[in-house]
Amino acid sequence: MNKFIIETYGCQMNIADSELVATILKDAGYFEADSIEDADIIIFNTCSVRQHAEERVKGRISNEQARKKNKSDLVIGVMGCMAQRMKEELIALNIGVDFIVGVDQYHNIPEIIESKSTINADFNSAEVYHNIYPTRKGNFNAFVTIMRGCNNFCTYCIVPYVRGRERSRPLDEILREVRLAGEEGFKDITLLGQNVNSYSFDGIKFPQLMQKVSDIDTIKRIRFVTSHPKDLSDDLIEVMAANERICKHVHLPLQSGDDEILRRMNRGYTASHYRGIIDKLRRAMPNIGLTTDVIVGFPGETEEQYRKTYDLMKEVEYDYAFMYKYSPRTGTKAADFAEQVPEEVRLSRLKEIIELQREITLQKFRSQIGSIKEVYVENVSKKSAEELSGKTEDFKIAVFKGDKSLIGSFVNIEITDATSGTLIGRKV
Repeated sequence: MNKFIIETYGCQMNIADSELVATILKDAGYFEADSIEDADIIIFNTCSVRQHAEERVKGRISNEQARKKNKSDLVIGVMGCMAQRMKEELIALNIGVDFIVGVDQYHNIPEIIESKSTINADFNSAEVYHNIYPTRKGNFNAFVTIMRGCNNFCTYCIVPYVRGRERSRPLDEILREVRLAGEEGFKDITLLGQNVNSYSFDGIKFPQLMQKVSDIDTIKRIRFVTSHPKDLSDDLIEVMAANERICKHVHLPLQSGDDEILRRMNRGYTASHYRGIIDKLRRAMPNIGLTTDVIVGFPGETEEQYRKTYDLMKEVEYDYAFMYKYSPRTGTKAADFAEQVPEEVRLSRLKEIIELQREITLQKFRSQIGSIKEVYVENVSKKSAEELSGKTEDFKIAVFKGDKSLIGSFVNIEITDATSGTLIGRKV
């Protein structure tokens, strides 16, 4: 009963948390299994942002429950946002869950497994997992958590209710984790937080943190997510523009282009303010890559309000966008709002912006034909064993013909073609 495996769903924060829990378990004497079939303990690290994510995990747990008939001592646990939100309900579903552990109780996972206790999901507003430095798989991209929780309470979002209040990790622990990642061979670091722009520890703000991280010379590229528009500062833009190690890419969620919808979402900014940030970013870094999140069909959204979102997307011309139709989440304010937009209207609007963004992305990618791009080579291409795949500094997938020996290195390629999701090039 000492082999575990963690199956991860959701965002980069969950990936980082899975690495954290794996380290806690290994320090307690457990071993990571090579496959789910070989595991004595299966832990599902879950997401609650959308109902579909939860239903998917329930299905997976049910599938693994069937294996208990042949392996009666198999233990199944659930951690993460879904565990925090559902707690007793997950046990009551009788789908095979043996224990539930919330986002602030990962320290206790070994004890929970040993004692066969069922639920430990109390919040701890001070928990930042001091001096635990995750064991990572692979050697390309490392996610480093700089803060936990969220204070924004967007009316459509469940995160503050399942992640707790915002708190920042000590600066020295972040810098040590980045240094360790660099020593392990990781060249691409992503700093994580629900709103990295609000990082604050002992007078150190996010721009100063970025500067200090960029001084670590074993790291080649530094990224960050997620950046809230209401808190993105001029100081951060200045640090980004001046520092070669900080990637010229920002993921800046728009959500809506209409001020009234933004107010009802509790986003804390206007469309005009958002446009101003985009202008500042592009003046400071003309070739910056911009990506975003957009929600259509928010309760009460009229056709005119939706058109403002469509027009702003057309105006900004994002490199890429993650687009969703609004889905009510039980426990959020917006789920109880009147004027829920009909499903067919939400789907129609989503389809339209997806088509718009596909055209923009194709145009943006094709505009790079003829340019030279540096690619961090990460793997063999999924579509061809003769091609390699990696990311550019501005967060675009690029493929080119090359030998596997180049994996893990930085290669310059000339862009010769593009699709609406991939740059195609040749090594130069």
